[in-house]
Amino acid sequence: MEEPLALHPVKLYVYDLSKGMARRLSPLMLGKQLDGIWHTSIIVHKDEFFYGSGGISSCAPGGTLLGPPDAVVDLGNTEVTEEIFLEYLSSLGESMFRGESYNLFEHNCNTFSNEVAQFLTGKKIPSYITDLPSEVLATPFGQALRPFLDNNQIQPPGGNTFSRHNGQS
Repeated sequence: MEEPLALHPVKLYVYDLSKGMARRLSPLMLGKQLDGIWHTSIIVHKDEFFYGSGGISSCAPGGTLLGPPDAVVDLGNTEVTEEIFLEYLSSLGESMFRGESYNLFEHNCNTFSNEVAQFLTGKKIPSYITDLPSEVLATPFGQALRPFLDNNQIQPPGGNTFSRHNGQS
């Protein structure tokens, strides 16, 4: 008789990198309201996984210097085992999500969270997060800032660079 597969909860942690400044200043600067500048990560198998200019990293949930998340989105459950998930992350870290592939607007933490969420649950992360870069770039101020922002690298401090060889994280 086959053992039933265990279900593992999958959460999306959402952080506002602007700490409320986007909500206050975006109408003046962009001519439209933004509720935040979002950084996201995936929580599964008791760890938090995220992507930045240093590549894929992990830590205990809420363990970066960003502190506790501003919101937690329940993405459902996954049957993907920790072993298979870590193999998957390792392959992502060697291909699509190397540190040098990071781009603030087109290939960022939210791109990573969306990709991983779909792998684990078949669901995308909320569109208000994934649509934010195009919303900013659709404004004259966003276009003016793009050359400066394209050169910015974001790596939330406090995580450990992920690799299959260092065990859990």
